[in-house]
Amino acid sequence: MNSIIFMGPPGAGKGTQAKILCDTLRIPQISTGDILRAAVKNGTQMGLEAKRYMDAGDLVPDSVVIGIIKDRLVEPDCKNGFLLDGFPRTVEQADALDKILSTEGLKIKRAINLEVPDQELLERLLKRAEIEGRSDDNETTIKSRLETYNKKTLPLLDYYAAKGNLSRVNGVGNLDTVTKLIEKELA
Repeated sequence: MNSIIFMGPPGAGKGTQAKILCDTLRIPQISTGDILRAAVKNGTQMGLEAKRYMDAGDLVPDSVVIGIIKDRLVEPDCKNGFLLDGFPRTVEQADALDKILSTEGLKIKRAINLEVPDQELLERLLKRAEIEGRSDDNETTIKSRLETYNKKTLPLLDYYAAKGNLSRVNGVGNLDTVTKLIEKELA
């Protein structure tokens, strides 16, 4: 079973690479960002609550995100594996994920961290904001998100390294090169 986590700062290319890999491996991409943005767009109660945090560049509370993930992982399309894109973001979320998976007799096969320098990320995210019109991609919010990532998410690298399933991949380069580096780590 392919149970994969994609980690990396905002703009590292997790979503793009996840789509490619999920097509190849025939597993679903589970993107908390996409799920949360859909809830915001649909104006659900959870979406409105999440929007306050997202617009400020803060992380959505664990209780909301963990509930979403737990519900999603028991859906039939996840029986042969899944790729988590944007979750976990904290060690506490990683612990919660391990508990959810262990009740099903599962564990994470590989945690892949896409590594990209901050200046490159800022340029990518500002370009994405221009193209997609995303309100959460302005320079102030981007810098706040990168700071939040560095404080709260970077400790996950040690967490998964200690479990022996962390791969660090250079996320700078053309699409095919980065994809090949990721596939090599999964082989």
